[in-house]
Amino acid sequence: MVHLKPVIKPVCLLWGVSRAHLVGLPRVAFRRIAVRPWRMTFPATPCILLVALIVATEARGQSPILLHDITEQTGITFKHTDGGSGERYIMETVTAGLALFDYDNDGDIDIYFLNGAPLRGTKVDDAPRNALYRNDGDFHFTDVTKHSGLGDTGYGLGVAVGDYDNDGDPDVYLNNYGPNAMYSNNGDGTFSDVTVQSGTENGKSEVGAGTCFLDMDGDGDLDLYVSRYLDFSYETHVHNVWMGYHVYSGPEHYVPIPDTMYLNNGDGTFTDVSVESGIAAVKGRGMGIVCADYDNDGDTAIYVANDSTANFLFENDGTGKFEEIDLLAGLAYDLYGKRHGSMGVDCGDYDNDGLLDFYQTSYQRQLAVLFRNMGDGLFEDVTLTSQAGDGTLQYVTWGNGFADFNNDGNRDIFVACGHLLDNVDLFSDITSYKVRNILFMNMGNGKFMNVSNQSGDGMQVKLSSRGVAFDDLDNDGDVDVVILNSRSKPTVLRNDSPKKHHWLGVQLRGKKTNRDGVGAHVKVFAGDLKLIDEVHSGRSYQSHYGTRLHFGLGDRKHIDRVEVRWIGGGTDVLRDVPIDRVMTIVEGTAGTSH
Repeated sequence: MVHLKPVIKPVCLLWGVSRAHLVGLPRVAFRRIAVRPWRMTFPATPCILLVALIVATEARGQSPILLHDITEQTGITFKHTDGGSGERYIMETVTAGLALFDYDNDGDIDIYFLNGAPLRGTKVDDAPRNALYRNDGDFHFTDVTKHSGLGDTGYGLGVAVGDYDNDGDPDVYLNNYGPNAMYSNNGDGTFSDVTVQSGTENGKSEVGAGTCFLDMDGDGDLDLYVSRYLDFSYETHVHNVWMGYHVYSGPEHYVPIPDTMYLNNGDGTFTDVSVESGIAAVKGRGMGIVCADYDNDGDTAIYVANDSTANFLFENDGTGKFEEIDLLAGLAYDLYGKRHGSMGVDCGDYDNDGLLDFYQTSYQRQLAVLFRNMGDGLFEDVTLTSQAGDGTLQYVTWGNGFADFNNDGNRDIFVACGHLLDNVDLFSDITSYKVRNILFMNMGNGKFMNVSNQSGDGMQVKLSSRGVAFDDLDNDGDVDVVILNSRSKPTVLRNDSPKKHHWLGVQLRGKKTNRDGVGAHVKVFAGDLKLIDEVHSGRSYQSHYGTRLHFGLGDRKHIDRVEVRWIGGGTDVLRDVPIDRVMTIVEGTAGTSH
């Protein structure tokens, strides 16, 4: 039996109070809104359609995607802290991301969690640290933080992983509040702090956010983009009171600042080229970012999700000079010309038309947005027609990503949710600090269905999530999920979807280009199915994942060919590729599988 009572509030919220600042209304106001006869207050047709959609979703049985919470059996004991003392400093609201990568090159994907640090007024006996967990197989992980040297004690926000020195192992860059940090992989399971030598500290008072490695000029080594959320000092901290409650102040109380671009000099050092590259020409409040060749012109552009200001799209001329064209491309605002409290952004070809689309998360009372790539450098907001925002309106949404969880050849969307106001439950009946995350299943016809209620106990966990990352943690051919939760332990979700579809994993090894193939396009052709993906270093909400690409093939048992277009030129084509395995493709040579 389907109950309509839980449906009324979201319907009222969507159609009746879109102009109210929901988290600022007292409880009595919410009650008045909730009990108002919606059939008299709202347009009848949209309400009927929305209720019908929700009823149809509720009425369906188990979805083809099943995610189970197995956190307790992983051996992971990490717990996040935001370092707060009750003063509610703004950086507490935006920490933190995580990274999935193979730090020791053993073929298993390891997990790196970022942590906060004590802020003014907070005293601790032992400084909180970031934590690295080695994947031992079968979803068991061992804490190797101390041995690895990756236990950074800075105030962690964003992370990117990339082999910036092309020596064969992945290095780590941290975008912190305060000085950032660069860690060089020594190739023996340990890392060395090379921040000073590399010249990538990036100031002492900025609140960082997302960061990405990219080859901006096609010269074969990885450069570095660092978003800067805002400049903060304890003296400029804004004490905010709303309806009698002490709440976090928003970013509008602080002056936006330009982001930073570092050029890789090829000798282990970087040069700040923010001005020369054009990046410093505009100011924003950068949060999540992703670098992508959205127009298939062979070079890498940069999409920055800005909080409460227009988003940025930096178009690359191929030489590392950028022009900000977000308004022209249709990515600055949503369908209604509204700017968002943008959080995270990921890209993927959800409709299999050969073009990378963008999905962006936002603040409460703003739908997460799906921007469809129409070609010719133009995007359209298809959130409503695709139903890719269903259920996101009443939540603050953070980490997100495109991933084909059931290997049917269509990329689904996962969204991490949780409010940033830790006391929002005191004055809101609409939302909560701890909520469930959201899973959208791609229906293969340009539309998505919210299947969170039918996709296993992993989608029932209620915490305040931030960063999220996706990869095949047990190498069984499907994509698993790891979530960093604010002020809590992480969540690890094992993908137990029925294994009735085929798949292909692709790992790139550059020779002339950067070693991990960051920025390369990979196309897979299997009968009527044509898929495209790109290797990224840093993405979503202040996180990193996906150096190893994953393609769902549905019931197709043969791959006609795989094409790799490397950054800086050059294409490799492999034919009659076997399925259900990870293939390593070395630039300029035949691929190998394992």
